[in-house]
Amino acid sequence: MMRKLWFNFTYLQKPVWDTGISPQELINFIITHAPGRALDLGCGTGTSVITLAKHGWDVTGVDFSRRAIQIAKKKAQQNDVQVDLRMEDVTRLDSITGRFDLILDMGCFHSLPLNTRPSYIMKIDQLLADTGTLLLYLFFKLHPSVGCPGASETEIRFITQTLQLVERQDSTERCIHPSAWFTLKKYN
Repeated sequence: MMRKLWFNFTYLQKPVWDTGISPQELINFIITHAPGRALDLGCGTGTSVITLAKHGWDVTGVDFSRRAIQIAKKKAQQNDVQVDLRMEDVTRLDSITGRFDLILDMGCFHSLPLNTRPSYIMKIDQLLADTGTLLLYLFFKLHPSVGCPGASETEIRFITQTLQLVERQDSTERCIHPSAWFTLKKYN
């Protein structure tokens, strides 16, 4: 409950992670893949949802911040795109059905409570089309005992046991956190 309040509060201003620019990794994916059905988990104010829709994708965006979804709906209307934006808990995804050709997670996984992460990945596996792709961006925990968000290499091993790693691009988030982009597919 405190996390939800904190996230809603941050959207009263412009959060540091809300750059208003879709990342190059997503743009590269869009350029090299035919449009299909996409799901943006932790979509925030809808920047990537709108980018996908402008490129012909049928997009659903999910975030648990009411304020972020309100902003995303307004931005979608201003950009004249049809998207499905839902305020929902990404650890449950009760209203999400069907399969997706692309599932995008840019910083959602590493912010989830530790005990929900395995079931979250299993749900992604269920929602991903047989030939679908998960684009996952996360940053790594700097210190295991510190309460800040981040993922561990152990969690990455769990993810890659569930979904097949196609590519990993390591980098640094704002020159502070070690981070990486992962491209994952279903195991055949």
